[in-house]
Amino acid sequence: MKKILKYTGLAILLFILIYGAVNFSVLRYGFRQLKGQLSIIFDTEDLETIRTLPNTPDSVKVKLELIGEIKKFAIDSLGINPSKNYTTYYEQHGKPILWVITASEPYRLEARKWKFPIVGEFSYKGHFEKKYADEDITALKKEGWDTRLGEVSAWSTLGYLKDPVLSSMLNKDPGELASLIIHELTHGTLFVKNNLEFNENLADFVGDYGALKFLEFKYGKNSKEYIQYNADKNYYQKFSNHIMHGTRKLDSLYATFDGKMQSKLKDSLKFHLINEIITSSDTLGRKRWSKKIPKLNNAYFVAFKTYQAKQNLFEEEFRTKFNSDFKSYMRYLKQKYPSIGL
Repeated sequence: MKKILKYTGLAILLFILIYGAVNFSVLRYGFRQLKGQLSIIFDTEDLETIRTLPNTPDSVKVKLELIGEIKKFAIDSLGINPSKNYTTYYEQHGKPILWVITASEPYRLEARKWKFPIVGEFSYKGHFEKKYADEDITALKKEGWDTRLGEVSAWSTLGYLKDPVLSSMLNKDPGELASLIIHELTHGTLFVKNNLEFNENLADFVGDYGALKFLEFKYGKNSKEYIQYNADKNYYQKFSNHIMHGTRKLDSLYATFDGKMQSKLKDSLKFHLINEIITSSDTLGRKRWSKKIPKLNNAYFVAFKTYQAKQNLFEEEFRTKFNSDFKSYMRYLKQKYPSIGL
């Protein structure tokens, strides 16, 4: 028995050493992510403690109470799994804490993907330290990828850790806050390995639907909170349709490119069309961009597709097959799709 245990231990150690040698960059990245996540977890306070502190502003207490109501509504009315998420608070002191990289091939709307143990394949990569995000962006650009770097206001650890309320969340109005919280709680309820587009589209759909139902429940359909969020939602749906139409035009353009065409001409045609897609979005009723038109590339469009491409499919399935009974729909999704969430 001792020999068996000895050789088993040696085999495990050998596996770890071989895996570490072959996947050193993955292990290093995982260590950095764990370190960043734990540094936040260890610096949180229980919400009850924050609420009872005499120097906590009333506005903060009100928002924390609202988050508790949103979470309870998501569990009771939407079928979201109960969890200990959003029972702690992390003060950011006005600083971003997570940056996310997306990348795409320059003449195809094909995302760069990263593979990670357990959770599978992702078309984005996060960093808790901006210097590492900048290093990745520089390396990707040298390899010829279109890149995009953005700040993130929330994320889900899929139930493996206790996700805290971030202080930046409290700057959001009730509708945005409800959508954000329900979106992330959905990830902790149902997250399918190697299917990021499904996961993000589902979470966006549940977040938007859940936010409207929560606002109706708490404030009423005639409230300014409900009316404003519904108006924003309707505008964003038009904008989403516009961008998705733009991705199809880009796909058609890239299909005309061949190996003989010079990169300079490809870039000229590509960025002329992207500029046209951006500027024409002003016709939707709101000026989304600032006076200076942003320098967007394929990375923006592949990221948009990740979150928006299948929104209408979930909406149609929910309304036609489940007669708008959301808890039944959620039970169906949980049964049909194997989740890696805890």
